[in-house]
Amino acid sequence: MTDLLLRLFVKDPSDRTAVGSLSGAVGIGCNLLLFAVKLLAGILTGSLAAAADAMNNLFDASGSIMTLLGFRMAEKPADERHPYGHARAEYLSALGVSVLVLVVSLELAWNSVKKILNPTHVTFSVLALGLLAGSILVKFWLSRFYKRLGRMIDSTALAAASADSRNDCLSTTAVLLAALGERWLQIPLDGFFGLGVAVFILKGGWDMTMQTVSSLLGESPDPELRQKIVDYVEQQPKVLGYHDLMVHDYGPGKRFASLHVEMDCREDPLECHERIDDMERECLRSHNVQLVIHYDPVVTDDPELNALRDRCARLLREQDSRLALHDFRVVEGKRHRNLVFDVALPSDLQGREEAITAAVEAGMNDEGKRAYHVKITFDSAQFNL
Repeated sequence: MTDLLLRLFVKDPSDRTAVGSLSGAVGIGCNLLLFAVKLLAGILTGSLAAAADAMNNLFDASGSIMTLLGFRMAEKPADERHPYGHARAEYLSALGVSVLVLVVSLELAWNSVKKILNPTHVTFSVLALGLLAGSILVKFWLSRFYKRLGRMIDSTALAAASADSRNDCLSTTAVLLAALGERWLQIPLDGFFGLGVAVFILKGGWDMTMQTVSSLLGESPDPELRQKIVDYVEQQPKVLGYHDLMVHDYGPGKRFASLHVEMDCREDPLECHERIDDMERECLRSHNVQLVIHYDPVVTDDPELNALRDRCARLLREQDSRLALHDFRVVEGKRHRNLVFDVALPSDLQGREEAITAAVEAGMNDEGKRAYHVKITFDSAQFNL
């Protein structure tokens, strides 16, 4: 069925808007159908859990509308107020779906507690049970449908919709088991099963909300993507080193990055510039990332400078084996030398910057004949692979 829908309505599988629109339209149709089916089942049996589950599908239809609108907004081109585009609208639609899940779960929990305190009999109906069983199958397919489309376009919104549909499968199964349990055991289970379903949905909704909020706040870049970028860069001729890789996510398909690349200062700057342009273009072509590379010329033919750099690097490693330096330079003074460089600092060493600087400076002055002042700029290790 999924393949048929894709063939009929999506010409290009990489077209996020077309795939998102298809998922939203299918979700609206399926959830409205399930709402009607479960509401009928709830009326036939008198089951609060079934009626609440029907309302959950009505909210899911609203979530599908949000998803559809999110994809439509995300395709809007960049403008003066939003120069990086509107792709984060997809994250907002995922957040809207997550909030709806939380609202439904809290409402279901409250009604279930009331029914536990004041139980009512649930009428056994073969027709109603058949309707619930059929809705489980539909939701199972819908979950797989969302999951497949979400993987096709790497969509947070569709991943959230898939998880929500999977939760619906479990909640409807609980309603079905409650009805069968009351039929066979003559024990009012509807409220207890409804509360269990509510807690499960609440947990899933909270996880989805936190995941989406994390994306909106700005997460660490994908380690695999970062590694692909630096693997490519370090293989290029004339590149001696790299640091300060920063990847900014402005929504699916809208990623920007910056990187410092070190090259020998004796190289022709025009040729270095041309190679940097080539690297930027290749990153866009291969990884769909707008990369900006900063050119750092480094001195490689000064034995004294190299010796000073090696000594500073050794003193840093004595403080912590993870510490590494870059952008090393020497600024001559009348009475001392300034050793200026950057250090990638792991997060657990934050707060020790002054102690590290003092230790390196003391080590350099113990070993050297001239006085040295050490000036270190500490960078986050997150940006220095």
